[in-house]
Amino acid sequence: MRDVLRLGLIGAGRIGQVHAATIAQRVTTATLVAVADVNRAAAQACADQHRVPRAMDDPYELLDDPGIEAVMICSSTDTHAPLIKAAARAGKHIFCEKPIALDLDATAHALRAVERAGVKLQIGFNRRFDANFVRARRAVESGEIGEPHILHLVSRDPAPPPIEYVKVSGGLFLDMSIHDFDMARYLIGSEVEEVHALGTVRVDLAIGEAGDVDTAVILLRFANGVFGTIDNSRRAAYGYDQRAEIFGSRGAVSVLNNYPNNTVLSTGHAVYRDLPLNFFMQRYVESYQREIEAFVRAIVEDTAVEVSGHDGWAALAIAIAAKRSWQEGRPVKVSEAVPVSTSHWMSEGQP
Repeated sequence: MRDVLRLGLIGAGRIGQVHAATIAQRVTTATLVAVADVNRAAAQACADQHRVPRAMDDPYELLDDPGIEAVMICSSTDTHAPLIKAAARAGKHIFCEKPIALDLDATAHALRAVERAGVKLQIGFNRRFDANFVRARRAVESGEIGEPHILHLVSRDPAPPPIEYVKVSGGLFLDMSIHDFDMARYLIGSEVEEVHALGTVRVDLAIGEAGDVDTAVILLRFANGVFGTIDNSRRAAYGYDQRAEIFGSRGAVSVLNNYPNNTVLSTGHAVYRDLPLNFFMQRYVESYQREIEAFVRAIVEDTAVEVSGHDGWAALAIAIAAKRSWQEGRPVKVSEAVPVSTSHWMSEGQP
């Protein structure tokens, strides 16, 4: 039996810390052997907290380590594509947080580098590994709810991110809604053909000043005829709101919020319960574990990853179409947002 997979982590920010803790505490098939972050103090703090042997401020030094078999890229979005290409050249298998890049050309170049190197690339759409959404997908696949007609997704954060993040993240459609675009493809099992996005600023005027929105409603038209709606907000006063419903010809399936407990308190004034889990770090603990375990398993068993580079490309294409729709005030076909040089990705893979 082989030893555990030796991983390197690039990026010791919020999501990097989540993955480091997950590997250290919950994943028995892999171990972190190095952490890199341009902020050396952050890398060292992460390494110290999770008993990782090495910390450094140069991610390319990590990629040069022959003892590291795979890397987890959790750094800022603008570094994802260059690091993917460098990791592929170094022969490392790659887990990368979304999005791969902020445009489809750069994404396609990164994916070609992965193909040429023959390494595996998994994209960090962790919601696909949540037991609730997996069950909803199975209800569609199995025909339990008949032919799907309408999808509705709700995704609202407890508080907006720092304005410095908003300025470089690509905005709400590319850094937040992109999770919902991937979930839409996953749950319905069909590609999105057209997007109509409405967006406004209702939470933080600084977000509008940065050229973005914090509140959005998005209409999707799928290739198989299903309609989908998504509503996003950067701030829900009651916590992290993550819900889904798929309505079909024979019934419906719903995913509700997760709570810290199932207790319902009844008094003479009201019947109520505690607020839902506050943010993604609490809501998706198990899904982060399962996605890393799936990545490791694909490497060890030499099987296909469960969330591919194509999935990352397709969700980004929808996000770019949504952003254009908001900017231009009209429905936009996803194909309009796709450069000719990358159009072949439209037909590759399955949701």
